[in-house]
Amino acid sequence: MNLRAASLTGLVLWSLAASSCKDVTRTRASIRIAVGGAAQAVYLPTTLAQQLGHYRDEGLEVSIEDFPGGAKSLQALLGGSADVVSGFFDHVIQMAAEGRDLISFVTILRYPALAAVVSPRTSRHISRVEDLKGATVGVTAPGSGTHFFMNYLLIRHGLTPDSISVTGIGGAATALAAMEHGKVDAAVMTDPAIAQLAKRAGPLTILSDTRTAAGVKAVFGVSSYPASVFYTRSEWLARNPDSAARLVRAMKRTLAWMQSHSPQDIADRMPESHRGGDAAVYVEAIRASMPVFSPDGIMAPDGPIAVEEVLSASLPKVRDAKVDVTRAYTNRFVEGP
Repeated sequence: MNLRAASLTGLVLWSLAASSCKDVTRTRASIRIAVGGAAQAVYLPTTLAQQLGHYRDEGLEVSIEDFPGGAKSLQALLGGSADVVSGFFDHVIQMAAEGRDLISFVTILRYPALAAVVSPRTSRHISRVEDLKGATVGVTAPGSGTHFFMNYLLIRHGLTPDSISVTGIGGAATALAAMEHGKVDAAVMTDPAIAQLAKRAGPLTILSDTRTAAGVKAVFGVSSYPASVFYTRSEWLARNPDSAARLVRAMKRTLAWMQSHSPQDIADRMPESHRGGDAAVYVEAIRASMPVFSPDGIMAPDGPIAVEEVLSASLPKVRDAKVDVTRAYTNRFVEGP
């Protein structure tokens, strides 16, 4: 091959490589995910998918922004600073009652994994939900899924939401600190904070626990109750079906990976900031939480009905709106190729 031919060949190869790089860049999509307390076990798969490289493998550039509660994540979505929320399905139903079209497109948790826990530092005698009357109770943020859960518990036990004083204590480390220092009498908590509190304070008084199928049945009367999901605005989903499909594939791969790996394997992949300073407790918290994670991302049809019933008990807007829950979620991306 003469010099001119070699030069032409090199130029063609370089052009093809450059074109290929442009194609990759052009098809790589950026997605901003808002999370209301990323260090909580209920949102673990959202971060784990990034740690495992599953978003990147699907051609996504995902940025995760952490907020102190689900209500703040919802605000970010509605305000346009987030594309997708990793949050509780409650907010989708709540917004539907207000005429806002949000939609869930992959289910991450099939149980809420929430527990109403009494602070070991409270001066009040609290051994049952009824004893919360007049107490200060912590939730991740007012208007969050933890707040809705507490309202539902109060109503089921003959109290009203205004029977208590509610304060936002965030999740994970901040919730743990509030409980340890007696800033609240009780709180709705998740792991790993529950496990960490038990390690430091000894046996806890737990008023209600939805980390198991039996607990979900006892509280809600159903076998599964959708909790954390990926949800977004309906118009975003309509404009970005390919990005949504990639996001769902990444999450399904992550949920499957979790089912085939040990709690220690999962813990080893998570950022140090999520572990709470005690690696052994963190592993045990993951082990206790494993049943709550959906194995396939599918939304069961009776779950949204149960959520709507729970919210109707404490939110007049939801009760009066008669929300069509079938419009609040889709399984088409989960069930697709």
